[in-house]
Amino acid sequence: MAEPFQFELVSPERLLLSEPVEQVVVPGSEGQFTVMKGHAPFMTTLRPGVVDIVRGNDTQRIFVRGGFADANAEGLTILAELAIPVAEINPAQLAQEVKNAEEDVADAKDGPTRDAAEHRLHQLKEVQAALTGG
Repeated sequence: MAEPFQFELVSPERLLLSEPVEQVVVPGSEGQFTVMKGHAPFMTTLRPGVVDIVRGNDTQRIFVRGGFADANAEGLTILAELAIPVAEINPAQLAQEVKNAEEDVADAKDGPTRDAAEHRLHQLKEVQAALTGG
């Protein structure tokens, strides 16, 4: 079993996790990478994706959209723009929200309204893509 290290996951709303873990798989902007105790110092931006947090035989999955990861020999800190536990995401509800957002884009009467609707649609599609591995 891998030796534990300190992991923190922070979003603008709150501190989601701060605890010892054995391994974290991170969706870095240059590709997915794994952090374990003793990792070389490394900082990168994040792409939308799922962070896999391993504690013993348990793996917790959290969707993140953007942010930064800072790894070093003592631990890993992720500062995410948005972080949602995958277990809290309902795929059917997400699909309906995507459909509604597509309708909002089509119905937009002016540029700012369209831009806001397109931004929301893009965010929802990022979540869908991360959950389906696409």
